[in-house]
Amino acid sequence: MASRSNAPDAVSGRSELASAIYDCRRALVGIVIFSGIMNILTLTGPLFMLQIYDRVVPSQSIPTLLALAAIAALLYMSLGFFDQIRARILVRVGAYLDEVVHPKVFKAVVTMPLRNRLPGDGLQPLRDLDQIRTFVSSGGPAAFADMPFLPIQITICFLIDPLIGYAVIFGATVIFFLTLATDLTVGAASLEASEKSSQRFAVIEAGRRNAEVLRSLGMSGRFADRWGEVNRSYEASHLKVLERSGAFSGASKVFRMMFQSALLALGAYLVIEKGASFGTIIAASILGARALQPIEMLVANWRGFVGSRQAWHRLNRLLAQFPTTADPMPLPQPKGSLEVENLAVVPPGSNRPSVVDVSFNLRAGNALGVIGPSGAGKSSLVRVIIGAWAPARGRVRLDGAALEQWHPDALGQHIGYLPQDVELFAGTIAENISRFEPDAEPPKIVAAAKVAGVHDLVLQMPNGYSTDIGEAGSALSAGQRQRVALARALYRDPFLVVLDEPNSNLDAEGDAALSRAIMSVRQRGGIAIVVAHRPSALEAVDMALAMVNGGVAAFGEKEEVLRKVLKPSAAAIKSHQQEHEEATT
Repeated sequence: MASRSNAPDAVSGRSELASAIYDCRRALVGIVIFSGIMNILTLTGPLFMLQIYDRVVPSQSIPTLLALAAIAALLYMSLGFFDQIRARILVRVGAYLDEVVHPKVFKAVVTMPLRNRLPGDGLQPLRDLDQIRTFVSSGGPAAFADMPFLPIQITICFLIDPLIGYAVIFGATVIFFLTLATDLTVGAASLEASEKSSQRFAVIEAGRRNAEVLRSLGMSGRFADRWGEVNRSYEASHLKVLERSGAFSGASKVFRMMFQSALLALGAYLVIEKGASFGTIIAASILGARALQPIEMLVANWRGFVGSRQAWHRLNRLLAQFPTTADPMPLPQPKGSLEVENLAVVPPGSNRPSVVDVSFNLRAGNALGVIGPSGAGKSSLVRVIIGAWAPARGRVRLDGAALEQWHPDALGQHIGYLPQDVELFAGTIAENISRFEPDAEPPKIVAAAKVAGVHDLVLQMPNGYSTDIGEAGSALSAGQRQRVALARALYRDPFLVVLDEPNSNLDAEGDAALSRAIMSVRQRGGIAIVVAHRPSALEAVDMALAMVNGGVAAFGEKEEVLRKVLKPSAAAIKSHQQEHEEATT
């Protein structure tokens, strides 16, 4: 099998999937060669039968019978050997295709939500890759490989007798049109069933994630009805595919049996009218049926072929959005500044900007508090600052370098992020804090946990840092998850630490630990950005940014910004108090 080329796909003009298949061209040529040998070896049965009736039976020679039987056994064993080799090659081609393409498919699945909304549960690309690999590893490609040798089979039928050759051509034509009708009828229904399946998984996954809400709010029954409606829609589409493909498959099967009987009748006619041997009857029947076998295999695998073809087109469209590019040159670790220039943000799947023309600069040692009412664009702003979302306009720069000039993995080493909705991964506390870094250094894990104020809490757990926290950190409370996620954000002392509502689930002790963590970032020359509604989270910051309707209402020293923002509120409170006193008097 050819080795994977490192050249960009744009150079060859082939898609990622086509390039992977092209790399297997030698194996595919081998499959065609083996198919040719196997098609020749399948003549063993008809020829053996012809020799039995025309040579052995008239001569009644046992040695001739044994010799022919030995030759036939050897040829059949060779046929089985080549069949096994062909099957193994196809399995390895499917595995190679998956091995080459699945990293990019995974990248697309986890990156697309940051660009656009994927329909359904978002896992359709993985199912598409599985569909393609399964079809490649099955007998479908073998049926296609047998098709070029169909003329050879038909030619041999003509050599036996032209009537048999014409009969085989007629049978092949009928099955071809059955296959074409299957494609036209099943294709659209199969695509609809695939879309319904994705919606079905999306609904059931949403129910699984929100099991507590469904139970506590009495929504389980209504949600079950909703899922049942989507499931019935999927079952109807799936049933339509099965019925249509089954009807054509059944028609093909019935026609094949009728055709084989017709060949026997035709052989009998040749014996009566043209004096052909009895061996001709049997040989013609077997050979005619064998000539139609590749087409019948094609019909049997047509449903898988249609599904794989649709999956191929969907994956190509998706992967085209992630062209292969050269990795950017590594940049030095940022140490000086963060610059936000005329930033505009449009959330994925939306046409309405949530952030408009935001600009500010921070230097090493600064900590910025971002405040504003709900819907002001605070979370959208920080998602662009950490590189999760692409800006619609403007730039975010670290030490003068735009975020696009960094490789995402390299950039992630210099950023710590605590999202508003904390998500941990199945694994141990140590693995989550170290970001599942291979061979993570325990001292650095402990150091991050101490700065986040979670070290003592971890030591009280049954297995300490080796405690398994379960899926999404389900073994921990909300406050514990938030503090472990804070330690993850602080792991290896990143230059930029962004905390979105970091104290939403923290108690007084957690608030104090958060303030110490922010101060530690400033003291070591890093930059911290804190999005907060509660004033306790702004204790350790020195700068503030007030946002309203996606724009900047005020930016500068914390005390000055808070004075500007809170002044109207204080005046309103004083006016209300005066009105209350006058009313009482």
